[in-house]
Amino acid sequence: MTTITEQPPTPAQPAAKTMTMIAAINDALDLALARDPDVCIFGEDVGVMGGVFRATDGLQQKYGVERVFDTPLAEAGIVGMGIGMGLAGLKPIAEIQFAGFLYPALDQILSHLGRYRHRTRSRYHLPMVIRAPYGGGVHTPEQHADSPEAILAHTPGVKVVIPSTPRDAKGLLLAAIDDPDPVFFFESIKMYRSLKEEVPTGHFTLPIGKARVVTEGSDVTVICYGGMVEVAQKAADAAQAAGIGVEVIDLRTLVPLDLDTILASVEKTGRVVIVTEAPRTAGFHSEISANIAEEAIEFLRAPIVRVTGFDAPYPPFTAIEDHYRPNPLRVAKAIKKVMAY
Repeated sequence: MTTITEQPPTPAQPAAKTMTMIAAINDALDLALARDPDVCIFGEDVGVMGGVFRATDGLQQKYGVERVFDTPLAEAGIVGMGIGMGLAGLKPIAEIQFAGFLYPALDQILSHLGRYRHRTRSRYHLPMVIRAPYGGGVHTPEQHADSPEAILAHTPGVKVVIPSTPRDAKGLLLAAIDDPDPVFFFESIKMYRSLKEEVPTGHFTLPIGKARVVTEGSDVTVICYGGMVEVAQKAADAAQAAGIGVEVIDLRTLVPLDLDTILASVEKTGRVVIVTEAPRTAGFHSEISANIAEEAIEFLRAPIVRVTGFDAPYPPFTAIEDHYRPNPLRVAKAIKKVMAY
């Protein structure tokens, strides 16, 4: 008698759909609300209006005012309320309308948000996500284009995630919502609708703390994140045409930092350019540079070059923004500088 062994079915690949980053974020929030009744979303104009960029469009109508609701214009109150909700067992997702509006909430962030696991010896976790659009490129008013990620990265107990593509935005946001600790999730305003790609339509996550090698090369490592990935890619394409192999690394997560991927690339290329749009002094680019100097200085063939914003308030509205914000030409000049050393 012949025994027939039934083979397990091949897992179906998740369907994909072409999405912008803002659509991918909306999709992730929709899935999170549907999967877990403890998830709730709140912030300025996120309910009836669906957010100033429409990240929460349609969610209040679908899930009700108790789970998706508007708040007063009070950032300290938004973050403080979220802390209380997280400690009570909910999974709050707070939207700060622009990252540059976080400053009134710094007392809640620095004094409370990241301290509860340590303060209670891990008896309490605080599963809170704080979303905020950041950065320039669309001529917004003053403060709307600020990049305060270095302040948050210097705050123990929180994670800082900054995606650069629609797929990464969805996968990392769902991972952030599942995380038991507080996560800041910054979204580049410039990238909200300027890029489309195939994104899985179902629930999926990407690991927090793992960088992405965008393009491989053997001559120069360009390290970037968020809205600067697009800028770095354009500079890398121009360098490639000139015979220079550029490896572009998209960090995706600042805290925790994927130092292994950075160091492996530096060991291969020996030259480093770091690109961020935040001001130069004490920016997160300095932290990256210090880590490379400590861990891989024997592989460096040239000094590390930083391409950043300037030590001045971000210029509102005007075309001066095009000079303040790093562009492919500035990155290309930095690549040539390290190659010529």
